Amino acid sequence: MAGTVEGEKIDVTFNGKRCIHSRNCVLGNPHVFVPNAPGEWIHPEAASVEQVVTLAENCPSGAIGYLRKDGGPQEKPPVVNTVRLRENGPLTVHAEIVLGGETFFRATLCRCGASQNKPFCDNSHIKAGFTATGEPPLKDAPATLEARNGPLTITPTTNGPFKVEGNAEIVTGTGHTIDRTTRAFLCRCGHSANKPFCDGSHKRVGFVG
Repeated sequence: MAGTVEGEKIDVTFNGKRCIHSRNCVLGNPHVFVPNAPGEWIHPEAASVEQVVTLAENCPSGAIGYLRKDGGPQEKPPVVNTVRLRENGPLTVHAEIVLGGETFFRATLCRCGASQNKPFCDNSHIKAGFTATGEPPLKDAPATLEARNGPLTITPTTNGPFKVEGNAEIVTGTGHTIDRTTRAFLCRCGHSANKPFCDGSHKRVGFVG
């Protein structure tokens, strides 16, 4: 399910294939996002434009977006590109993401290997019983990168890891920095013994994706 709900001052977009049901939207304002209701469930006029913007930008998967029509600023890429590890779950990316010929700012990417919507998460990690800490040991990292933002190109390699190119901080679920890098290979088969990094296990397990 995908589409746009138009409002007087702001339009809200929704891409159901990207949604991981984090429920940030419905818990953030149940008047704007009304789940399990007959008819339209998104109501842009039920809150101020700024409130709707905040709700949309709190959607980790990027399933919810917006287009302001009041002359206010549209969504901008973050000052710091981050790849965050969710406990027993996906990679949450906030950056100027370049993936599959598109550019967007928020995404949740599968790292369990079981998603039917690769490279995006579809919550298959829950059914698969995937386990991976969101707080791996910290490693020595350079004090800073020359730049911390800019385009972050993410390429799902054939039957292999994500190739991440660009300025990125890989962080734990609680925000501690694991690594600062301009190039990394991150596991997406779910079997690496060195998560979040690839260790070649995709070859051993015959990962396809």
